[in-house]
Amino acid sequence: MIFNVARLRVKELAKALNVDSPEIIATCTLLKIPASSPLSSLTVEQSKEIIDYIQRTNAKQNTDEKL
Repeated sequence: MIFNVARLRVKELAKALNVDSPEIIATCTLLKIPASSPLSSLTVEQSKEIIDYIQRTNAKQNTDEKL
């Protein structure tokens, strides 16, 4: 028997990260994750990958602003 793994919609992840859905979709495109709309589903692993990428990007932007 196969069970579905937990899934998260793009719009739910965007809300949790306090960013817009298009930013999440753009990140998905960069990371080669198939997501084309705010209603697209993401696995836990995909969500973690997106979160890590956005956090790294934001940390880099904050470092650049301080310089």
